[in-house]
Amino acid sequence: MGVEGVPAGAAGAEEELDREAEAVTLAVMAASRLVVALSARALASVDVPLTLPQLRSLVALHTCGPIKLAAMAATLGVTPSTALRMAERLEALGLTDRRVNPDNRREVVLRLTTAGEELVDQVLSHRRAEIRALVERLPAQARAGLVPALTALTAVAGDLDPGLTPSEEAGRLAGVVDDPLNPAP
Repeated sequence: MGVEGVPAGAAGAEEELDREAEAVTLAVMAASRLVVALSARALASVDVPLTLPQLRSLVALHTCGPIKLAAMAATLGVTPSTALRMAERLEALGLTDRRVNPDNRREVVLRLTTAGEELVDQVLSHRRAEIRALVERLPAQARAGLVPALTALTAVAGDLDPGLTPSEEAGRLAGVVDDPLNPAP
């Protein structure tokens, strides 16, 4: 018997699992820093002075479509007043449109303007091209291993960010609306 009644073989396997989990954690953290750096470079490629949090807001709007201000705050993990200040800055830049929800006049709905859509498309295209260039430099076997691993990681993290695994129910709960500012006939 090993420590605290755990069989010695089980304790060794648990230590190996801990080492493996730590190695994966460090690799994911390094990859995360790389993606943030690539995002910052992509953001620097446009002529609009934006911060990464502002870009994150625009990407959330791009992914979700029109969204209530309160839902945007929840999606970004900020207070409604912080989300409002960000929305005001993005609106001043002509990237978002902020209107009262005609179905509930106490709610504000945010959506991207055409300029906002174009900016997000440009930044995401730049980031995608840089990531693709890196991926193409990997050996085929390493590339093939990334797809299931990253897909699995994204799947287990899906409850952290509604944009990762969008579903009708998640959208409803997050306050995503069809487009009350431009309802379909």
